[in-house]
Amino acid sequence: MTLPHPTADQISLANVLAVLGDPTRLAIVGYLASKEGVPLNCSRFLDFASKTNLSYHLAKLREAGVTRTEAVGTSRLITLRRDDLDRRFPGLLDSVIAAAGDDASLPAVGGHEIEVRA
Repeated sequence: MTLPHPTADQISLANVLAVLGDPTRLAIVGYLASKEGVPLNCSRFLDFASKTNLSYHLAKLREAGVTRTEAVGTSRLITLRRDDLDRRFPGLLDSVIAAAGDDASLPAVGGHEIEVRA
């Protein structure tokens, strides 16, 4: 099963900003950035939301082109589309993630601060 993703050229700034305007999705992106390049199973994000809400948020991130979701058996592996986003909007992702790292109101994994790549 292949999930639909926008091509790099189809990623729009308005969609990316709208998706990242949600605190849960912003926290998910910050967590993905802290684990750069490591595909993470959906279950790694259960501290952020219920399974139903999490599915919704992950779909919104994928549809906007912020993340890539790969179906592997019954698992879904999520990665940040940093290269595509940096190519389309240089510096945007780093700026958003840095600003989110200072926001204590964002959900955290396991009650710990989210690590953010500098």
